[in-house]
Amino acid sequence: MDTALVIGGTRFIGRHLVDDLLEHGYDVTILNRGNHENPFEGDDRVERVEGDRTNDSVLETAASTVDPDAVFDCVAYYPKDVHAATGIFADCEAYVYISSGAAYGSEEIPKREGVTPLEPCTSEQAVDDAYETYGNRKAAGDRAVVAAADEGIRAMSVRPCIVYGPHDYTERLDWWIDRVNRFDRVVVPGDGTNVWHRAYVEDVASALRIVAEAGTAGEAYNVGDRRLVTLAEMIDLIAEKLATDVEVVTAGARELAAGDIAPEDYLLYREYPHVLSTAKLAALGWESTPLEEAMERAVDSHLESDRDGSEHGPDREAEERVLGILDTF
Repeated sequence: MDTALVIGGTRFIGRHLVDDLLEHGYDVTILNRGNHENPFEGDDRVERVEGDRTNDSVLETAASTVDPDAVFDCVAYYPKDVHAATGIFADCEAYVYISSGAAYGSEEIPKREGVTPLEPCTSEQAVDDAYETYGNRKAAGDRAVVAAADEGIRAMSVRPCIVYGPHDYTERLDWWIDRVNRFDRVVVPGDGTNVWHRAYVEDVASALRIVAEAGTAGEAYNVGDRRLVTLAEMIDLIAEKLATDVEVVTAGARELAAGDIAPEDYLLYREYPHVLSTAKLAALGWESTPLEEAMERAVDSHLESDRDGSEHGPDREAEERVLGILDTF
């Protein structure tokens, strides 16, 4: 394969995917509405088609004018989007849909492709835009990929867990980096052993390309760090990359209530462990970035940006009340 169309391509996962494809010799075209700054503006290696991916005529025009070998769908949030795209790009050598670990519908450790059941998706959920139905819609997209493969289309899914790294506009990891950078005591909900599998963004990008090149039609592939750490271990790793010392202070629901905080108010906290098996992807030759290296790049990116995640997690004043309660014990 020589040519690629990336639907999206300018914000986070898509941006890193374009870089990865360029590094591996692809001619790349991005398709988006132009609502966000284009980091590839002026780069003659990257063409751009403007349009709304929910408009089928836009996709049809891209299919005929770009004529890509591989299509990477970074912004398909509804099953109808996947049904339309797999049909329009049926003649391409590969169509890769970005699904999500949220598509899994039961709690198992680890969650495995083809083994762990997916979320159901009602007709109402399929057109909903609420956060609560995100996993349902992603699962329905996965089923659309399988249906396309049954029709002879080489369509595949990649399921990342929580993605982090440079240019992460969600600021989930930035909130924690900011805490470690500014304070010598960091409150962690629970006992610190919470595990929510994370995936370094450059590894997600390489996974998408490798699945396009070597994946099997109709199959899904999980992607996440090959080495997992607990939330408390993540804090320690961030502190190491910031060359600072920090005390991890764990707090249960009762202690957090002193600051009117619930454990789930914390980003990257999940009561039940969320772990994805990545063996199937690794069998295609994919490798993950060493965790220390990935975190160093994430920290460096944070320090060079104005991201702090302050709109997402508990405020420090509330945490100080919690710390005050804990200090009396």
